[in-house]
Amino acid sequence: MFRFSRSRPQPPVAEPNESLIKLRRVVKKFSNAAGDFTVLKGITFDFQAGEFVGIIGKSGSGKSTLVNMITGIDRPTKGEIIVDGIPVHALSENQLAIWRGRKLGIVFQFFQLLPMLSLMENIMLPMDFCNMYSARERRQRARELLAMMEMEEHANKLPTEISGGQQQRVAIARALANDPPILLADEPTGNLDSRTAEVVFSIFADLVKQGKTVVMVTHDSSLARRVNRTVLIVDGEIVNEFITRALPQLTTQQMLKATHMIEPVRFEPGATILREGEPADSFYIITRGRAEVALRRPGGSDVVVFRPGVGEYFGEVELLHGSANIATVRASVEGPVEAVVLERHEFIELLGESEETRGVINRIVEQRLAENVATRQGGSA
Repeated sequence: MFRFSRSRPQPPVAEPNESLIKLRRVVKKFSNAAGDFTVLKGITFDFQAGEFVGIIGKSGSGKSTLVNMITGIDRPTKGEIIVDGIPVHALSENQLAIWRGRKLGIVFQFFQLLPMLSLMENIMLPMDFCNMYSARERRQRARELLAMMEMEEHANKLPTEISGGQQQRVAIARALANDPPILLADEPTGNLDSRTAEVVFSIFADLVKQGKTVVMVTHDSSLARRVNRTVLIVDGEIVNEFITRALPQLTTQQMLKATHMIEPVRFEPGATILREGEPADSFYIITRGRAEVALRRPGGSDVVVFRPGVGEYFGEVELLHGSANIATVRASVEGPVEAVVLERHEFIELLGESEETRGVINRIVEQRLAENVATRQGGSA
C-alpha cells in the first residue's frame, strides 16, 4: 500500500536467523524516596530482522522501559543491549544521539511533533540533525513521506491544525526520515480511535513487508494478536512465548511461574524422545523443528498419527492418566527438535491452579485417545 517513490540504497537485509536486537541479562533499577525499585529483572531476549513484534503487559510491567533500553533513552543498571552489532549500552551520549538518529525510528504515544514547525519541517528535522541528504533532497524526501502517509496536502500546516490520527501519521513519517532499519513505537495507537488505530497498524504492517523491523508496545490485545510475535512482560520479566502459545488459558502470573519451571532440551534428527510403554514423566512444548508421534499397530508396524511443530505439545495424555507412554515420539529426520519441558509434578500443579486450562487439556486428551483407538483398530481390520 505505502511505498517510497525514491530513496537512497537500502542496507543489506540480515539473514532470517540473525538476531538484530539482543538483550542479555538486562536489569533496570530506579531510585526514589522509598528506595530502589527494579523494573526489569535480568531480561534476555532476541528480536529478529524483519519481524513485527508486539510487546504487551499491564501498566507498570516494564514495557516502555524495555523499549527505552533498546533506544538508549534509558541505560541498563546491568546487562548488555546489542543492536545490529552495536553495543548500545556502551555508547556515549553523543554517540547515542548520532546512532539513534541514523538507525532507529521512534514513534511516541503523544506524537511529540514540534508545535512551531510545519509538518514538512518536523519531518526534515531528523535529516538536518544527522546531516543526511542535501537541502533539496530533504524537502523532496519529506514530501514523499507525507505522500506515503496520505498527508501531502497538509505539508505546510502546523500540528495543531490536524487531527490526532493525522499527527500520528506525520510522526511515523518523521520516524522514517533517515530510512532506519528499525522502528520502535510506544503505544502508538493509545490515543486514537479504533478506525484510526487500524490505519496506523496497517502502515506498520506494510513497512514490515518492505523489510523494516517494527517493535510496538501496545495495550490493544486485538492488534497484538496480529503481529508476527508477541512478547508478554509480567513484573519486569518476559514470559516464555511458547508457554503463552501452548497454554493461553493460564493467567499471566501462572505463565510466569511456568516460565521459571521449564527447562530447554534438544534432540538430534531422528532421535527418540518418548518410547511407547516406558514411564511418562514430562510435558513437552516444541520451540523449534517438528516431531513425529507414532503408534504401533497390532501387526507390529508403526503409523505416524501426528506431526507437532513449533508451539504444539505432547506428553499430556500420559501425565493426566498416570500411565506409560501410549505412543513413540521422535524428532523428524528433517532436522533437530528443540523443546521446553515441564516435569510431571509441575504440569499437574499448573493444571490444579487453572480449571480452564485443565478443561481444555482434558478435551484434547479425550480427542487424541479416541483417534489413537481408531487408528489401532483400523490397522487390525
